[in-house]
Amino acid sequence: MEPTKKYTVITGASSGIGRETAKAFANRGKNLIVAARRTENLEALKREILEQHPTLDVVIRTVDLSVLENVYQFYSSLKDFRLETWINNAGFGNYDSVAQQDLGKIDTMLRLNVEALTILSSLFVRDYKDTPGTQLINLSSCGGYTIVPTAVTYCATKFYVSTFTEGLAWELIETGAKMRAKVLAPAATQTEFGKKANNVDAYDYDKAFGTYHTSQQMAEFLLKLYDSDSTLGIVDRETFQFELRPPTFPYANSSTHNQRPSK
Repeated sequence: MEPTKKYTVITGASSGIGRETAKAFANRGKNLIVAARRTENLEALKREILEQHPTLDVVIRTVDLSVLENVYQFYSSLKDFRLETWINNAGFGNYDSVAQQDLGKIDTMLRLNVEALTILSSLFVRDYKDTPGTQLINLSSCGGYTIVPTAVTYCATKFYVSTFTEGLAWELIETGAKMRAKVLAPAATQTEFGKKANNVDAYDYDKAFGTYHTSQQMAEFLLKLYDSDSTLGIVDRETFQFELRPPTFPYANSSTHNQRPSK
């Protein structure tokens, strides 16, 4: 590893949007650190990338980020790398009523979608906020801006991702930091999400949705967000058009009702 090399970190890179995002960044000549639970999928991804881009460095980290201890160990394992972009893509959903939902699954979902993302974002910002050109991109959902029936708890986790990241984006700007924080909010996307969210072995997106995007399309949208000065990249649930927008949630930075800063 050369100390001058810069790396893009992508969690949840073994399939879906994370996998296609890794390939998209590789096409731009970016060295990669790809993380997920399934080593064989990551190794296959690495082989595919290096066949096209043999001069790149692709580092694999096998990790279950729903385990809190693993989250800290994973970040610590990257201390010798020079990071440029961090993409928190790891996460999953759940379709069920609040009354009937499997609390074991919900517990894991909260730890992955909320806790791991918050910790990794915080550590990355702490170390790199004053490094020019750095970006943090967190994967939310259009369900992080709209409550979807039978997916209330999942939407709540993504509302957290959206508000946390939008608030962080404001904080970075107001403090003069060099880093930028951004939110990508997909709508229906053909990935393994459908199987996991519905607890099934097979899931037909053509039957479930009139319109959906592919993982490759969402990776292309993510790159548009990456290249832009916008905070939010979101898919409209009605038109399925991708839009770049300013932050959505109100930011009460000038309210007279805010806590007074300590002296």
